[in-house]
Amino acid sequence: MRNERGAAARRGGVLLLLPVQFALMTGLGLLITVPLAGRWPLSAEDGVNRALAERRGAPTTELSEWLSLLASTQSVIALTLLCVAALLLLPRVAWRREAAFLALSVAAQSAVFLLVTLVVERSRPDVPHLDPAPPTSSFPSGHVGAATALFGGLATLAATRLHGVRRVLVVGALALIPVAVAVSRLYRGMHHPSDVLGGLLNGACTLFVVGYALLLPAHARRDGVPRSGALSRAGLPATRTPDDADIDADPEGLGAGRVIVVRHPLSCDDELAERVRSVLRHRGHADQVWTPTSAEDACGGLAARIADTATTLVVACGGDGTVRACAEVLAGTDIALAVVPCGTGNLLARNLRLPADPAAALDAALSGRTTRIDMGRLSGDGLEPARFTVMAGAGLDAAMVRDASERLKERVGWAAYVVSAVGHLRDPRMRLSIRLDGGAVLERRARMVVIGNVGTLQGGLPLLPDARPDSGRLDMVLLDPRGAAGWLVAAGHVLSRALPGRPSTAAAPTGPVAGGALEYFDATRIDIRFTRPQPRELDGDAVASGTHLTAEVEPGALRLCLPTPQPRAAASVSEGGAVTTAG
Repeated sequence: MRNERGAAARRGGVLLLLPVQFALMTGLGLLITVPLAGRWPLSAEDGVNRALAERRGAPTTELSEWLSLLASTQSVIALTLLCVAALLLLPRVAWRREAAFLALSVAAQSAVFLLVTLVVERSRPDVPHLDPAPPTSSFPSGHVGAATALFGGLATLAATRLHGVRRVLVVGALALIPVAVAVSRLYRGMHHPSDVLGGLLNGACTLFVVGYALLLPAHARRDGVPRSGALSRAGLPATRTPDDADIDADPEGLGAGRVIVVRHPLSCDDELAERVRSVLRHRGHADQVWTPTSAEDACGGLAARIADTATTLVVACGGDGTVRACAEVLAGTDIALAVVPCGTGNLLARNLRLPADPAAALDAALSGRTTRIDMGRLSGDGLEPARFTVMAGAGLDAAMVRDASERLKERVGWAAYVVSAVGHLRDPRMRLSIRLDGGAVLERRARMVVIGNVGTLQGGLPLLPDARPDSGRLDMVLLDPRGAAGWLVAAGHVLSRALPGRPSTAAAPTGPVAGGALEYFDATRIDIRFTRPQPRELDGDAVASGTHLTAEVEPGALRLCLPTPQPRAAASVSEGGAVTTAG
């Protein structure tokens, strides 16, 4: 049951791709309205609208009016409520998951549409309009997006429930409705062709994300398989040695000394702090010393505290920045670190697949074992050498982190980074040279470079699919998409690696992929030089801009508390990627 709940939580995490969808749709809209507006095929759009306006006739106009009415806001809301009620009331057993899928698809599409129109401003076609022009932007078409979400969602449900000729007829009829609505909006002079295509794309992406989260069976999913192909119960890749030499079999020894709890005051409120105290007491850790972080001291004076006491365990209550600061102090020691993920990103906890609930993550970690994971060590001009547990980088991702609104981060969490990234999509490409493990210099251009000790982003996006925290190496990706098409190809490539049905042994190729939009490397030491200063980041925190970065791996530098792995001899990876126990 616990595994099923964990799988459900990870499936629900895919919904975090909706802010990414908003960013992509916004970027596409901005490209259409400014740099590509006068280029073919966009330059031919007005001709399409004029040709349709000149051929208007009574029967066709009446049909187009009916189709536009069918996809209007009032109609879509009414039909959605009716269908949801039918799914809940008519079957002998309520189709709750299907009803939630349909309702959430329509609602999420509408939310993305409204947010995009707040950023993108595109006028209606310069032809007579057969409907009152709403104040929203012409891009994307709200009617088409809503029709795609509603009738495409119904088509999806029909495809999963019906069989034979009935399925073909019903699914085909429902799938044609959004296309017919798109043609009617063009005919009535309300949208450009690219606007209705944007509506179709918005609705289809919403169906994909919500369907992946709610409809796809748990056994058809894959949670990301490391190079070794074996997984612990917590999701940490099995260590390299077959006898588990680097795993401590007696976690109860942690209770012999003092526990220092490093608390980020904003991320860990009083209620969560009390839950953490309760978990520690329950696990036998009565001797607790609590210390708050500050803007000047991200680890709350941890170095001095562990020097003065017989500390056996440090608990980091915060985000990746707090965890990194604590790990920096503990690197190379025998003091174990337990993570209470309550920050904005919590990428280390996500990659180790700790429970999303902070107190539950601590309880699970303290009930298991400790293992050593690698850390990266970063240096460069204007930087004090520092370690990282997750990722470091330069370019677009660093600018995104640097310029993200603190107020927006408090309100919407990591989605604030997506909003910040949209403002940097037009930043100039970087020119850089790379040297891997002292080899030949490679000259490249890129929009961003990411070096990872782990590789999965929010929502389960495998940016660095082969990165794992006990491999003894660092993975790196260069992102260099060209234009809107390049961004879509790059996003599609990354998203495709999270899809079900991929072979469990699939690994990211070393070298360029997705038409050159992505290029992967791995090494124990990575030297990068830029031709001009670039923004840089370390575990989600912006650091000083500069022209040089050196990243080196420190194998097994950090002792970390994690839930107990399953016995390796009995563990096997099922076809869907879940760990099963033989016998």
